[in-house]
Amino acid sequence: MLVAAAQLPLPASQPRRRDPPHPPKALAAILRSRVIACLRAQDAETARQAAHAAVRGGVSVIEIVMSTPGVLEVVEDLRRSYPSLTFGVGTVLNADDAKKAITAGAQFLMSPDTVMEILRDLEESEVLYILGVLTPTEVISARDAGAELVKVYPVSVMGGEMYMSALKKPFPLLPMVASQGITTGSIKSYMEAGASAVVLSDAIFNNELIRERNFIGISALANQATLHASQSGR
Repeated sequence: MLVAAAQLPLPASQPRRRDPPHPPKALAAILRSRVIACLRAQDAETARQAAHAAVRGGVSVIEIVMSTPGVLEVVEDLRRSYPSLTFGVGTVLNADDAKKAITAGAQFLMSPDTVMEILRDLEESEVLYILGVLTPTEVISARDAGAELVKVYPVSVMGGEMYMSALKKPFPLLPMVASQGITTGSIKSYMEAGASAVVLSDAIFNNELIRERNFIGISALANQATLHASQSGR
């Protein structure tokens, strides 16, 4: 006598696992460069020519501050002129400005604080958002919210390299950028303190050189900065 085999339930279909998003290309570019040149200028043409001068000096990552007149047009020009380099917008304080910067072609955005709306909008985006932090609590909050890179700001007034080292120790896996008051000569010491990169403002875009539109001088400072960074490997 044949006995019918028990009807086994079909295995429930498993939800397809999503591959983790690839990190934004700007993240790799910043970690490779070790220098983010931060530019602010009194007008768009000065900003454009200063950025070109920094590129001629060897800089490969430039942040143009949002308050610079014509910042979006400058970003568009730089993306067209140097498609292999990395350009972003800094001091982005709200989601509306973030959207304008991204439309102009910004590959990364940077804030002095943490704007959660920007972070949420850029989740799984190719655009990198660098949050500003200062305390361990802020670092934890940024990390838990999904930050891939944070900016320690203002670092020099908090103790410079010593503060950078103390803040980095509990978070060895989260890359940090040191920002504010950093000179070309201190790049190496910040790297040794745990910074993955530094933001250089006056050290490249010196106020007097910007005011005098001395672009040859800016190229020279950019060259010095990139040379120091290349010799400061960790």
